[in-house]
Amino acid sequence: MPINPDNLLKRIKEEAWARSFPLEDDFLTHLMEWIEEQILSDFLDEITRQVDEIIEIDPDLPEPRILERATRHLVDSLDAHSASVRIYDPQTAQMLSYGSYPFDEEQRETYIPLDGSIAGEVLKTRLPCLVPDILLEDRYHNKNVIYRKGVHSLMAIPLEIPRFFPRERDTVGVIQIYFAERGHHFSPVAIKMANLMAKRLSFVIARRKILSMQRANEKKEAIIEHIFHAVGTRGGIKMKEIFNRVIPELADMVNLQSSALFSVSEDYESVYLEAGFPGDGGYHSIGKKIYFDGAPAFEVLLNLREYSRTTSSEVISPSYLLVVDPQRSDLLSPDLKKFAALNNINSILYVPLKDDEEVTHFMTFDAIDQRKRYSDDEIDIFVFLGRELVKAQKMERLDDTLHDFKNPAIAIAGFARRLKKLVEQGESPFSNEQIKRYADILVQETSRIQELGLSIYKVGEEQEVNLANVVQKRFEINREAIREQLKQNIVLKKGPFEPNLKVRCFPIHLERVLDNLLNNATKAIPLKGGELSIRTYSEGRWACADITNTGHVSDEDQMRLLGDEGEGRGLYITYRIIRLLKGEIEIIRGKDTTTFSVRLPLFKEQHVEP
Repeated sequence: MPINPDNLLKRIKEEAWARSFPLEDDFLTHLMEWIEEQILSDFLDEITRQVDEIIEIDPDLPEPRILERATRHLVDSLDAHSASVRIYDPQTAQMLSYGSYPFDEEQRETYIPLDGSIAGEVLKTRLPCLVPDILLEDRYHNKNVIYRKGVHSLMAIPLEIPRFFPRERDTVGVIQIYFAERGHHFSPVAIKMANLMAKRLSFVIARRKILSMQRANEKKEAIIEHIFHAVGTRGGIKMKEIFNRVIPELADMVNLQSSALFSVSEDYESVYLEAGFPGDGGYHSIGKKIYFDGAPAFEVLLNLREYSRTTSSEVISPSYLLVVDPQRSDLLSPDLKKFAALNNINSILYVPLKDDEEVTHFMTFDAIDQRKRYSDDEIDIFVFLGRELVKAQKMERLDDTLHDFKNPAIAIAGFARRLKKLVEQGESPFSNEQIKRYADILVQETSRIQELGLSIYKVGEEQEVNLANVVQKRFEINREAIREQLKQNIVLKKGPFEPNLKVRCFPIHLERVLDNLLNNATKAIPLKGGELSIRTYSEGRWACADITNTGHVSDEDQMRLLGDEGEGRGLYITYRIIRLLKGEIEIIRGKDTTTFSVRLPLFKEQHVEP
């Protein structure tokens, strides 16, 4: 027998009610044996069944659904009316609504304070709290629950889910079990049963965490695999392509509705939509520019403004910004709120991507559910993806730079050979002039290669540049590249040039655009030969440069190129830089020619009156 019969018999005899019954010891002994064999066995079977129901909850379910199933079992086993769960949120120091049975989350208060509440007291003491009459309990503030649900009594028990790693916090919360009748009798067995089932719930969460960690590692491996695959492709690594490949694999893990990748302008005045998931049938307008004016979320994300308010509508941390309720949050502009309502977006997660503490991009994750909290595993995946995308961005920048080394390197080799030949021939008035000219070109092009190398680290300074002069210089360098590559039957034509076309930019950016366009135009000329020509002119507020070559592109190729989907690295670089310069590019097809027309904002000096 689990309990010593002699001790139990002694305890029974000491009870006041037992003294009025003249029962023999033999009878009590037989009674206890019968209870053990006939009652306790069934009782333990029932306890085991109820505990097993908790332990066998599917760990693949989201945490709120696991807690919903657990509260359902508690309600059934205790013959209660309903039950709910609140989890302590360290970000706001409040108790967060996190599951209920029957499901009633839309009607419940999102947060309740830690201090002065029943849930807060249970959390602090780690002891059950019994409320026979909610109407008389000052610590239960929302008395509407009595009339809305028809409940009058409450048992609140602590919920503790131990952490897995030292860097984590224990997850702590409270399960509140409601009963319809006023003055409900809370038996010791019912209290212990509720505590036991709450403790066993932690096993389910632990199993879920193990599965989640396994899937997270698989997702991380998939992210790295996509990056390595991109490194080996002909077009090279492209940050937005990595995003487009990886996000669909994460969607099933975190139940995403949609996601987007934004790049931040260098002047921190706007963001540019680089990529979006889903690609087909989604609401993302790839290429759209959004200005910060009236969008506080962007400014907070980029540390351009302080936001010290703590509300139930948003969660702000160094790693992410979560807008729990878009319609109530002060961080969204009226236009973004309207967009969220139109597309049934009920929470938005922002994850910044930092390069040396500078936010260059950020990701957004939209959810149909009002996500009041993301798990540590989910946040870990997003942050990991962000770090890998930053690495991809650096590799992309390096890949771009290596691509653009080609033209100046070819030109340097050609001019160096000619310079050597002139030096070997000896002095003459003509050779001295040519030596000086070639030496100047070598200095310019080696300096350009140096700038290309430094551009990987964003070193440079915007300057006023004469577009016509830069176009002619790059045309001469391309002429040398054509000669070095032994291309035949290409006729080069220059002009006309409008002389005073000033633009403000990083000179190396403009040079890279022109080099890539000239290189692509040269390669597009048919084998039988043709023409390559350049000209500059002004058109309204634009400074324009046209590069025309014999040969043409198909309608399909034109759409792909203008959609920033060209296979070649050069055009991809060109479109990104043109966008950075706030310019435009157009493809104009003639009968047998193709013209790439580049338009950049015309710079006009502002004269200050003396």
